[in-house]
Amino acid sequence: MASPYDWMDTELAQLQTSNMRRSLRVRQSPHVAGLVQVDGRQLVDFGSNDYLGLSSDSRLVDAVRHAAGQHGWGAAASPLIHGHGVLHQKLAQTLANFKRTESALLFPTGFAANVGCISALMGKGDHVFSDEKNHASIIDGCRLSGATIHVYRHCDPSDLQAKMQTVQPSKKLIVTDSVFSMDGDIAPLPDICEIAEKYHAMIMVDEAHATGVFGIRGSGVCELLGVEDRVAIRVGTLSKALGSVGGFVAGSRSLVDLILNRARTEIFSTAQPEAVCAAAIEAIAIIESEPERRQRVLQLADRFRTQLKQAGWNVGNSASPIIPLLLTNIGEAVQWHQRLLEQGFFVPVIRPPAVPANQAMLRLSLTASHTDEQVERFLQIRLS
Repeated sequence: MASPYDWMDTELAQLQTSNMRRSLRVRQSPHVAGLVQVDGRQLVDFGSNDYLGLSSDSRLVDAVRHAAGQHGWGAAASPLIHGHGVLHQKLAQTLANFKRTESALLFPTGFAANVGCISALMGKGDHVFSDEKNHASIIDGCRLSGATIHVYRHCDPSDLQAKMQTVQPSKKLIVTDSVFSMDGDIAPLPDICEIAEKYHAMIMVDEAHATGVFGIRGSGVCELLGVEDRVAIRVGTLSKALGSVGGFVAGSRSLVDLILNRARTEIFSTAQPEAVCAAAIEAIAIIESEPERRQRVLQLADRFRTQLKQAGWNVGNSASPIIPLLLTNIGEAVQWHQRLLEQGFFVPVIRPPAVPANQAMLRLSLTASHTDEQVERFLQIRLS
């Protein structure tokens, strides 16, 4: 008699046939000096979002050790049930100061922050306008909110405005990444702010891949483009340039208080360990005192991107440490991924649903810890 679970093997076989089956690799080392050990091999690591090389920095490690010794590990319950710790409070205030907002609220992950914020702010009868290449957490937050969703063309203010014109007066939210996680390009935030102000809409910007990297202070693209005072809802993560784990929203006290009372991903999630917060607090201090880290990664990415174009690669409109190598089909991307592994490079292959159907890319991520020699070695690879 057939098992009611047999369909799972059939689905997996179909994924295998279409080059869509994924599996977990075993990573035996952290990202250090641009290198990582995966499945027993040392590889040049172009897969990490550790843009400033802080995830294994001894100062963060020491901060975690000290905090764990003082505060233990698990937080035991959700913040509204059990309260939040002194380091949770300190990190929230540090983030608010860093983002120059009145307040900030922590989430267990960046995904939880996006889902929680959008679903807390919007509901049935409201309208959300979302860039077509927004992160999956934004997409899921829009869906779970119950609001009417309008997807506008990627980084296209004219299409956004055209869609805004079709909506009668109501509560409206425009939501976009500042740096897009796959393409590495930057949203036209000043244009989006103008449209929001014209049509009386709120703006939410996810600075996950920008916090710590862009701006004179490292606050993000909102700072870089001079729209900090015009973007009232700023979401981010601690897991990329800050080298820790968790998410946050920064904004007014009223915004943070409302989200605290409504966001299900906050209300029903145990807080992250306080030692995690200690790492993020230390990372922000380093970001503010060592601007050379973000200068290094941005300069390296600019040079690498130019050289890749000259070598014949299609890198799209990347303007960040994320550099996509756009390929014609999924099979080609998988083959290139394997070929690069054989030559000592770890470069993730990106397939749907992270990119649109029938598209694929190799996603290079630069960090401040990569060396010029590692980049030069990659550039020696031939396209044919």
